[in-house]
Amino acid sequence: MKAVIVCTSVSHGNTKRIADVMGQVLSAPVVEPEQLDPAELADCDLVGFGSGIFSGKFHPRLLRFVESLPEGERRRAFVLATSGLPELPFRPFTRPLARLLEQKGFEVGDAFSCRAFDTWLPFKLVGGLNRARPGAGDLAAARAFAERLQAQLGALS
Repeated sequence: MKAVIVCTSVSHGNTKRIADVMGQVLSAPVVEPEQLDPAELADCDLVGFGSGIFSGKFHPRLLRFVESLPEGERRRAFVLATSGLPELPFRPFTRPLARLLEQKGFEVGDAFSCRAFDTWLPFKLVGGLNRARPGAGDLAAARAFAERLQAQLGALS
């Protein structure tokens, strides 16, 4: 199985820490959008797309990369996000990226999100939120998520 994780992690390295754990399980490199030729995705069985959440949205660099992808039949994908605030069930921030990926021809299997250290205003005024996250529990959940993805892909082969 060939996999890659496209990750934009800019504030505190939260998303990169989660992506690195998933990458270890999936034997997948973790790359910035600018480090990857979109044509390379055609050879992948699984592609992860992730970033921190900024004002309820994924990072613009990740979104521009996905928007630039040509439409076509592709393999499976997953979405990962870190955020200072929890994902709301009635307005999940992972859904718009999943829909965009589906428009580009990916089959989006699942999404992973966890809380993370956030110093966006006004949280910066009080020293930030979730100072100790992602923590050991979040990293273990990311590992379990990646193991489930790997098992699902193995069952499909």
